[in-house]
Amino acid sequence: MTAETPIYLDHNATTPILPEVVDAMLPYLREHFGNPASGHGFGRWAHDAVERARGQVATLLGCDDDEVVFTSGGTEANNLAIRGVVEARDDRRNVITTAIEHPATEQPCAWLERHGMRVTRIGVDVDGRARVEDARAAIDAATALVTVMHSNNETGVLQPVVDFAVLAHAVGAILHTDAAQSAGKVPLKVRELGVDLLSVAGHKLYAPKGVGALYVRRGTPIAPFVLGAGHERGLRPGTENVAAIVGLGQACEIAGSDMETVAARMAALRDDLWQRLAAAVPGVMLNGHRTLRLPNTLNVRFPRVSGNTILAGAPTIAASTGSACHAGGESASAVILAMGVAADEAIGSVRLTLGRGTTAADIVVAASALVRSWRGALRS
Repeated sequence: MTAETPIYLDHNATTPILPEVVDAMLPYLREHFGNPASGHGFGRWAHDAVERARGQVATLLGCDDDEVVFTSGGTEANNLAIRGVVEARDDRRNVITTAIEHPATEQPCAWLERHGMRVTRIGVDVDGRARVEDARAAIDAATALVTVMHSNNETGVLQPVVDFAVLAHAVGAILHTDAAQSAGKVPLKVRELGVDLLSVAGHKLYAPKGVGALYVRRGTPIAPFVLGAGHERGLRPGTENVAAIVGLGQACEIAGSDMETVAARMAALRDDLWQRLAAAVPGVMLNGHRTLRLPNTLNVRFPRVSGNTILAGAPTIAASTGSACHAGGESASAVILAMGVAADEAIGSVRLTLGRGTTAADIVVAASALVRSWRGALRS
């Protein structure tokens, strides 16, 4: 880190593109510019590149190549999964989700609710995990879709996706999981999870922005919500973004090659950061389950000071809070509130998310800066 460049601890917001990913993309931004649907050599070259990338994504997810549909990102993948299944299953009028979903899931569900669907939002326990027993009571024969994130974007807490899948399939419902935060950080084998649909966002795993994928289990009823030509099994019309798709494929291959090693290193650094903060800040609290969470994610609650104040006082740290700022003031994160944390305490939350480039030295500097900011805020 230099004096001009903050330490980046916001990898759950986005990640830098890996150099190997850029190198893989460049030929498809220059000489290999063909349309994958064209029958001539330029088109075949582009088509082959898209299919290689499809295989790389499929390998990471443990599925067949033809079960991968490319999209413009995680948000589009979620919308296609949620709205597409409901349209295809118009004989069922219930959707089950959770109270802590990303807006890319919550907003499509709210849209369905405004258009006559019954949407049930399952709450979470004090550790931030969705309550399976509540889901068991809510999922019934009228349920078309159950959609639950694989890991929470703010706390990193892993959700009981397998349990939800069992409950959904017992009544013939479809199970979708938003795995935007999990892909590349923890194993995601769709057969083991038992999911029918799974969303991936490229820019969360060192691929470019503007590309993602949706795993669609063969035979899953789903309809496109954007209409056009027959690209991507007829589910996502529009000429494929070849360079970005190549980048996503390369990022998935890299993630699969060293995931265990990278995860262990990030978890150790994350735990070191937590221990440094806990030793220096009396009353600091961890938001979320201590072990069932992403290896890179630390969400902490500083006492008596807002998270935004902490970060404003530590300009050398690039991180986030999850809280919302309005003209009338600041409000706490809905995710932290859903865990039963009082609003005046939840407002002190800060999300610190590590990445491949995070070093042990970064952790020392970051901890010192955050502690110094907290102490300074108390004195002011």
